[in-house]
Amino acid sequence: MSDKLKYTEAFEELQSIVNDIEEGEITVDELSKKVKRASELIKICKSKLTETEEDVNEILKELEE
Repeated sequence: MSDKLKYTEAFEELQSIVNDIEEGEITVDELSKKVKRASELIKICKSKLTETEEDVNEILKELEE
């Protein structure tokens, strides 16, 4: 998993994978690889969103003090 990948890049790649699957543009042989990659991308996005939420909450907490 590449944490150096930016959220936007990961999200766009994930959207591309979903579109390929929905349109049936991948073979059964590629499906496993695509699903594994999608799982990695979801983890990256989730991690970055959680990190951002924590940062924002910390900033808001500091502002309240």
